[in-house]
Amino acid sequence: MENNEAIGIFDSGIGGTSIWSAIHELLPNEKTIYLADSKNAPYGQKTKEEIIVLSMKNTEFLLNMNCKLIVVACNTATTNAIQELRSKYDVPFIGIEPAIKPAVLHSKTQIIGVLATQGTLSSTLFNKTTEKYQDTKIIEQVGNGLVQLIESGQINSPEMTQLLNSYLKPMIEANIDYLVLGCSHYPYLIPQIKAILPNHIQIIDSGEAVAKQTQKLLSETIGFNSSTKSETVFYTNTDSSVLKQILGNKYKVQEKEF
Repeated sequence: MENNEAIGIFDSGIGGTSIWSAIHELLPNEKTIYLADSKNAPYGQKTKEEIIVLSMKNTEFLLNMNCKLIVVACNTATTNAIQELRSKYDVPFIGIEPAIKPAVLHSKTQIIGVLATQGTLSSTLFNKTTEKYQDTKIIEQVGNGLVQLIESGQINSPEMTQLLNSYLKPMIEANIDYLVLGCSHYPYLIPQIKAILPNHIQIIDSGEAVAKQTQKLLSETIGFNSSTKSETVFYTNTDSSVLKQILGNKYKVQEKEF
């Protein structure tokens, strides 16, 4: 089965490039279009209604580019808007939510930590997920300020280190053995997080799982790109310098109002 249209991916900024990277690594022949809605980042502090409106705007941008599949590379948009997107648009959607299940299944202390945005942690979908695991203590921490620092290129700043310490130390003291990263921006903080966490605490993010689900959907119903051309284009509605910095200037980045 073949389908030479692009996979569309959107996030409330540059964080979803961690998801894009996992998809691109697994499916290097696929065309991809990435949409960074950095102007409206972070989604985690917006109302459910605002998140739905922004997610629809992003979806329509990607549908105008004839995308065959849309990956919602944002935990907050997935947990707050994906049901509305699926009911409104006739295109397959893949969402991303905190990978609590593998953490719970492998935890020996039965205590795990989840670092996520307020929008994700307060969502109905997240709460439905956590209700399934009554035997595990789930420590939730809102990562206030982390997305803003990443979006402004301050990943390795003293402010970032200070915030991460304040968020992670109580989890370490509570004896977690797994930390779930519940925001697609946060994988860019893994080196710093590892410097704070003891070696026995495992970190889980959702990139690989989303990439595998994308591959499965293409294989079963949508079709793979059969052309020799696999182009990737990144769009952002703010200054592109931080996005280029993260991508390493290897890809085409366009500033576009949307």
